[in-house]
Amino acid sequence: MSISFEDFKLNKQILNAVADAGYTLPTPIQEKAIMPILSGQDIMGIAQTGTGKTAAFVLPILMKLKFAQGNDARALIIAPTRELAMQIEENVKTFAKYTDLRTVVLFGGLGPKTQIAELKKGVDIIISTPGRFLDLYLEGNINTQFLKFLVMDEADKMMDMGFIGSIHRILEVVPRKRQNLLFSATMSELVHKISGDFLKHPTVIEVAAQATPADTVSQVLYKVPNLKTKLNLLQHLLKDTEDFTRLIIFCKTKTVADNIFHFLERRYGAEQVRVIHANKGQNTRINSINAFKDGQIRILVATDVASRGLDVTNVSHVINFDVPIIIEDYVHRIGRTGRALQTGDAITFCSPSEEYYVEKIEKLIRQNIPLREMPEDVFIDDTPYEERQNIAREIDLQKRRDDPEFKGAFHEKKAKNSKGVKTTKVEPKAKVRNNKPGAARRKKSVKFDAVHKKDRKK
Repeated sequence: MSISFEDFKLNKQILNAVADAGYTLPTPIQEKAIMPILSGQDIMGIAQTGTGKTAAFVLPILMKLKFAQGNDARALIIAPTRELAMQIEENVKTFAKYTDLRTVVLFGGLGPKTQIAELKKGVDIIISTPGRFLDLYLEGNINTQFLKFLVMDEADKMMDMGFIGSIHRILEVVPRKRQNLLFSATMSELVHKISGDFLKHPTVIEVAAQATPADTVSQVLYKVPNLKTKLNLLQHLLKDTEDFTRLIIFCKTKTVADNIFHFLERRYGAEQVRVIHANKGQNTRINSINAFKDGQIRILVATDVASRGLDVTNVSHVINFDVPIIIEDYVHRIGRTGRALQTGDAITFCSPSEEYYVEKIEKLIRQNIPLREMPEDVFIDDTPYEERQNIAREIDLQKRRDDPEFKGAFHEKKAKNSKGVKTTKVEPKAKVRNNKPGAARRKKSVKFDAVHKKDRKK
């Protein structure tokens, strides 16, 4: 027997907002987490991305806060990226629309004046990235004395991004008596380590095996020899405008993302495609995401800055143009499609140097990604010499990472001595005593003057 949101005994204002948002039945993570949170337990929630875990902690927090009170925040939600912080804020405002609860979102990339002004008006819920929260706290703009809830969303991503020090500092400045909630799709060793400091006898809620992609996402892998052939394959797939209606293309670096964007812009026009990455201004990123959500553009090219927290309905496809090096990001990338029980497709392009990471991803998700043959219409380019060298070098590094004794194509070259015995040729290093400009000339001059002076005395 399935339960409804009414069974959680949420108040009428929240139930009306839930109904307006189109929610009818709670998802498994909501079903298992809402009641323990309402009863005051610390929670460690592990759920696939796109399964409604944001609502799983937002709804009970709104229920327990009830109405606006005082000037200082009573709930703090920490998120690793500005995109995810903005997404959570959107969820909070959706479910709190019939209450007078006040929400402020804080993140870097913008001047703090507007955010400080919002805080001074009075706030009940703060949603923030770790760095901006600490900056404003240390400047005396945030009072943590009345905090009752502390939420860490996408905790593993925060650890990957090096926020462990900031998290420890935040734990030092919030009240000890509080309710703690930790949510993520994956749970790394670092997260388990910090959870000991963060959670007190937590209730562990796991609605799916860790790092398992949603069943609604169909996965496919293409083995592609080089960059040019990846572009040819991408162009071939995008010809199918009926199936590829709204897609996100994930790239490993900002440079690759920009190159893909310009490649697609030339073929489909600026009105069809946008790009977001860390070098793009905040307003540009917000406008691009909103245009994608509203259906104004068909293609969004992104780095992993958008792999989490980007909640867009009806994304038909996710294309991994590059295989992610942080393997947990694979689950989050493909979770941008097949959301809210809808179906979606995730397609991954894999070059020879990326097969190493695909193997690790398959171990993480405990399943093989189905391999598909290259379509006959796709032209397979020859791999240029430089790219071939880079691929070979990367494969050597990967093998050496797993086996420090491995000697690959790029180890020190051997030379035969006069007796025919192989020896390692080592170039003698030049001794540099002083690297300041003109130092050698000055030294020579001083030495010459000293000798000349000595001769004159004789």
